[in-house]
Amino acid sequence: MRRCLVIGTIAAFAAAGQGLTPAERSANIASFEKVWTTVRDKHWDPQLNGLDWQAVHDELRTNIEAAKGKDGAREVLNDMVGRLKQTHFAILPGEVYHDLDSPRDSKEEPSSDEAQPGIDVRILDGHAIVTKVEPGSPAAAHHVKPGWEITRIGKTEIAPLLARINKQFQDSTLLDLRLVRSVLSRLVGRTGASVHVDFLDASDHKAALDLDREPPRGKLARLGNMPPIYFWSEWRKARPDVGYVRFNVFMEPEALAGTMAEAMKGCGACKGFVIDVRGNPGGLGALAMGVAGWFVDQGGLQLGTTYLRGLTLKFVIFPRPEPFRGPLAVLIDGGSASTAEIFAAGLKDIKRARIFGERTAGAALPSVIERLPNGDGFQYAIASYTSQGGKPLEGVGVIPDEQVRPSRRQLLDGMDPVLDAAVEWIGKQVQ
Repeated sequence: MRRCLVIGTIAAFAAAGQGLTPAERSANIASFEKVWTTVRDKHWDPQLNGLDWQAVHDELRTNIEAAKGKDGAREVLNDMVGRLKQTHFAILPGEVYHDLDSPRDSKEEPSSDEAQPGIDVRILDGHAIVTKVEPGSPAAAHHVKPGWEITRIGKTEIAPLLARINKQFQDSTLLDLRLVRSVLSRLVGRTGASVHVDFLDASDHKAALDLDREPPRGKLARLGNMPPIYFWSEWRKARPDVGYVRFNVFMEPEALAGTMAEAMKGCGACKGFVIDVRGNPGGLGALAMGVAGWFVDQGGLQLGTTYLRGLTLKFVIFPRPEPFRGPLAVLIDGGSASTAEIFAAGLKDIKRARIFGERTAGAALPSVIERLPNGDGFQYAIASYTSQGGKPLEGVGVIPDEQVRPSRRQLLDGMDPVLDAAVEWIGKQVQ
C-alpha cells in the first residue's frame, strides 16, 4: 500500500508538469534575479531606452516560479533579456556554456600558463582546419601543416562539438569566433603536458599525434584584473614594395609602437601597407588610435565613439609626424573582435583603408559571460559603440570591401588568398 502511494505521488508530480526539485526551482529563480539585477546595475544606459525594467521583473517573476524544467526557465530568461531588443544579451544552455568554458579533460589540473602546441585554426565549411603552424613548435616538429583538419582533441570529437555551437549561434555574428575558440581552447593546458590530437592530413589520412604544449610566443602582458595574455607583433615585406604588419592583440603599447616604427623605417620606400588583424580579439582601445596614427595625416579624425555607464569615449586619431600616405589594406575575419573591429571600421569610414577578408565578430562592445546558479550562461554587454560612420558594430560586424574566404585546398598549397588580394589591390593603386 505504501509503495503504491509513493508511485502515485511520483506520477501525480510528473503529471502536474513539475519535474523539478526544490533546489532546481530555487536555482532557476536565483538565475532570474541575477540576470535582472545584472542588467539593472551594469547596462550602459540606466534608463534602458525607456524600458520599465521593474515592470518586466514583476511580470515575469511568476513565470519563472512556474517554469517547468530548464527549458521552461530558459524561455522566461530569454523573454526577459529579449525585451531589451539589443544584441549580445543571451542565455546560453548549460551544455553550450560547458562547450565554451570547460575545454580541457576533467582529469587535467587547471593551469594559467596557456601552453599550446603551436597551432592556429579556423572553421571552414564546418571543419576545423589548421591555418598556421608556428615554426619550431611541437606541431611543427610533428610535421603538422596548414590545411590539415582536426577531428578529435583528447576525448572530444570535434564535429559534434561544432554542430552544437553552430546550432546555438547560427544567427549570430559571433558564430565563427565561438567555433574557433571552442577548438583552440581544447589545445591549451599546462606546459609540458601533452594533448592528443587526431588529424586528417593532405591526403585525408588519419594522423594521431601526442603534441607537447609550450608557452605561446611573445611576452606575457597584463592589464588590471584581466587574465594575462601573450602578446606578439611582427613585420615583413609581403613583396618588395608592400609592408606587412601583424599582431595578435592590442596590448603592450611600447612594443607595438616599436614594431610599427621598425616597419616604417624598414619599408620607407614601400608603396603600400597591410595591417593584419585576423584572429585579433581586441585589447586596449587606445591602441587602435595609436596604430591608425601611423597612416593618417589629418587631425581631428575619429574611429568612433563608445558609450559606457556615465562615460563617453571618443576614439580620436593623433597623426604621427611623418605618417605613411600610400594605399592601406586591413585584413579581417570572424575572429577579429572588439578593438580590432573599431580599428578596421574606423579606417574604412574615414576612407583611409580598404578592408579584405570576412565579416568580423560583431563584438565591438565589452561583453561578459557569467555562469548562472542553474548552470546556464548569461552573456551581456556593458557598453555601446557607434562607428565614425554612425553605424553600430555590435551584432553586425565590419563588412569587408572585398570578401575573401580561404579554402582548405589553398591552405594545403601554402596560399594566403586574403593577403594576396590585398597585395594585388595595392599594386593596382600604385601603377
